Amino acid sequence: MKHGKRPTRAQKNVIKANGLNPNNWLVSKNLQHEHRLILVHRYMNYKKECLA
Repeated sequence: MKHGKRPTRAQKNVIKANGLNPNNWLVSKNLQHEHRLILVHRYMNYKKECLA
């Protein structure tokens, strides 16, 4: 599995808009052309997709 990276300020706003806490999520993939973020939980390794 790909390692997650710390979200940028704009990505944190997207994560907040999707009802998640940006302190607990890392960005695994940033799919700008599809307007999606693939997130990995910092501690539990859950995966989620957020619409940007």
